[in-house]
Amino acid sequence: MAEVKRFYETFHPDHYDIYLDISREKKSFHGKTIVVGDAQEELVKLNQKYLKITSVRVDQKKADFDYNDKEEVVNIKAGKVGKMKIEVDFEGKLTDSMMGIYPSYYEVDGEKKQLVGTQFETTFARQAFPCVDEPEAKATFALAIKFDEKPGETIISNQPEEKFKDGVHYFKPTVRMSSYLVAFVFGDMQKKLTKTKSGVEIGVFATKAHKAKELDFALDIAKRSIEFYEDFYETPYPLEHSYQVALPDFSAGAMENWGCVTYREAYLLLDPDNTSLDMKQLVATVIAHELAHQWFGDLVTMKWWDNLWLNESFANMMEYVAIDALEPNWKIWEMFQTSEVPAALQRDATDGVQSVHVMVNDPAEIDALFDSAIVYAKGSRMLVMVRALLGDKALREGLKNYFAVHKYSNATGDDLWNALGKASGLDIGAIMHSWLEQPGYPVVNAKVEDGKLVLTQKQFFIGEGKEVGRKWQIPLNSNYTAVPKIMKDEELVVGDYNDLLANNGVPFRLNVGNNSDFIVKYDQTLLDDILSHIDELDAVDKLQLLQDFRLLAEGGQMSYADIVPLLPKFADSTSPIVNNALYRIMSTLRNFVTPGSDEEKQLKKLYNLLSEKQVKRLGLLPKAGESNDDNLTRPYVVAASLYADNDDTINGLHAIYSENSDNLEGISADIRSAVLVNEVKNFGNMTLFDKLLKKYQETSDASLKQDLCAGITSTKMPEIIDAIVDDFENAQVVKPQDLRAWYRNVLANPFGQEQAWNWIRLEWPWLEATVGGDMEFATFITVTANIFHTEERLKQFKDFFEPKINTPGLTREIKMDTKVIETKVNLVKKEQAAVNAAIAKAVA
Repeated sequence: MAEVKRFYETFHPDHYDIYLDISREKKSFHGKTIVVGDAQEELVKLNQKYLKITSVRVDQKKADFDYNDKEEVVNIKAGKVGKMKIEVDFEGKLTDSMMGIYPSYYEVDGEKKQLVGTQFETTFARQAFPCVDEPEAKATFALAIKFDEKPGETIISNQPEEKFKDGVHYFKPTVRMSSYLVAFVFGDMQKKLTKTKSGVEIGVFATKAHKAKELDFALDIAKRSIEFYEDFYETPYPLEHSYQVALPDFSAGAMENWGCVTYREAYLLLDPDNTSLDMKQLVATVIAHELAHQWFGDLVTMKWWDNLWLNESFANMMEYVAIDALEPNWKIWEMFQTSEVPAALQRDATDGVQSVHVMVNDPAEIDALFDSAIVYAKGSRMLVMVRALLGDKALREGLKNYFAVHKYSNATGDDLWNALGKASGLDIGAIMHSWLEQPGYPVVNAKVEDGKLVLTQKQFFIGEGKEVGRKWQIPLNSNYTAVPKIMKDEELVVGDYNDLLANNGVPFRLNVGNNSDFIVKYDQTLLDDILSHIDELDAVDKLQLLQDFRLLAEGGQMSYADIVPLLPKFADSTSPIVNNALYRIMSTLRNFVTPGSDEEKQLKKLYNLLSEKQVKRLGLLPKAGESNDDNLTRPYVVAASLYADNDDTINGLHAIYSENSDNLEGISADIRSAVLVNEVKNFGNMTLFDKLLKKYQETSDASLKQDLCAGITSTKMPEIIDAIVDDFENAQVVKPQDLRAWYRNVLANPFGQEQAWNWIRLEWPWLEATVGGDMEFATFITVTANIFHTEERLKQFKDFFEPKINTPGLTREIKMDTKVIETKVNLVKKEQAAVNAAIAKAVA
């Protein structure tokens, strides 16, 4: 790819005065940017997109200019280099794409209202005001904003308001920061405030559609997170306030705007009286993630988007470090094992995947970098490995020095490795380059050969993969001390196996704790040893075995038919993470059966065999004083029992619905999704659909909305599927931010797959126009590929998407997802008979 000239090469901004006059009624704004900086060339380039530039002045003299949206530029003929003041007058439009400056729509007591907010990451500040919209172009920003203000409305930004004059809100200048972190929100909001020990004001803001108590949880987590990070990083939070703002329409999960963090309502607000523990954990980790960014990303920012992982991977690890310290009883690292780890391992095993560190020049390609499984999940797993190697003392010392050297500036990955290396005395860069600069990860084969324990490493692929001799420096984390800490070579001979076994007294294992980014294939001798001592393994050990079995089977190095007889050994586990891994395998087994077939009936029997005892042990409803593990295990086993068509479960869930049919909020959030799925699937009709859909539109409880979506989309009735799909483009029912979940659920429903697939093919131009400028857009392709597994669907997928393969931002996704489906199709073809025979034998 040809290198694209960066605008920072032409102009180094130092300070912006930005004035905006915004009209919600007209959905437009006009304004002025005054930027003081240092011109490096006589032709200065500022970013702009979809703006009408009306005049430009350089040092108070009119300057010639031209601008266009294709290159996202305003070219200014400054006629000189050096220090100067550039003034640009412009006009623009509010968008409905959830990018730039945009309205969020909501209702209070039947009255339609809107908040106006911003989303400038990655390259959308240029849609709001002309600027050098690149991470390296740090400057201070003084905002002055006027809007069609109504009594009682609020406006907030990165910094506190300094004065209010003639209808204009003037905010204090920011510290030096990147343009994509500028933010403001205005409208009719409620708030709750508190202060940290060090005096930072913490705020939570939301629309008045929510109950005041829904702000309390976030306020507490935000306050304690800031306090934790100030201590952990040994670096003060540098702003006066940290505001958390819930936007009714928001494309991403949340955005780390410095001092004015924006969130989806689902990831900030919750009912403290009836929210499931896993939802509380999710909201807490999202808040802790964004607040980790206030240092890692905001105070020190990646120099260019190729080091996006520096921001995201680190914040992704720190969210768990923080919440583990704040809520130790939650065992939050177990959530890491069921979310980040499998996401990274699954995606990273497909040939063609991007590496964590990716070169990118064209702004159109930047959003494609936000591959959550790689930049977030795999990247954070790399950093968990680093933390395990360093220990927290050296990690904290290295980070403190990193912040001290690079604060209010930019950095690269090597800057971080140098700081951590100095603090620890280890060559961290040498170890990490093998993980960050190349895609994929290894499988370590452990075998007994001629009496010796031998380890070999080789890149692991799911599906076809080209072997190019990649090697990794692998932290082996063995339970045998004779095994070295790091495996650098392709083969390692450890020693005489019988001697090692006698000396250690326990079966040989690698990657204890599952913190290193590789999987293990044990030969039969070693695996039999482990399985004969399975009761001595802890929850993470068992999860890891199941996870590695599943991946090895998908990669053709083990057979699902051989895994099926092992599953009952794990079925009575009281650990939610073991059940998560168990039912992930069970879910994959559904690919081998046709809905409604005799084979599916056998699979349902296996589901029942594995789940029945657990459902009886736990009951359908949470009990006072039960453990967190039991609370988090229940949804897995109840969902399994429901798929198994267990009469006791179906009737029990129906009874819970009947008792609460007029008070859905009153159903325990821990089980509400299963209650609604069961009701729609097994007792549904058009009247129930209308009732639940009306409730979906009326409620502002994001958790209840998610449960209603899961329930409604479980229908078997074609006319209801048609009604749902008809509403995909009705933002009054399904907001664009929630569309992917609705589409995915209908596509995953065998009774709705055809309609959902027809819709996306027919309405692709509408979808592209609605969410096309958004980093979530490509994930519509991903969720489709994750569900398809038949030859017919593979052909249709290729017919539809291959002509779009050169669309910027979609190329890698289409290529990879085609491979993902091909791999599943080939696996089913190869193993279907053996797998179904193994299932039949297991339930005989």
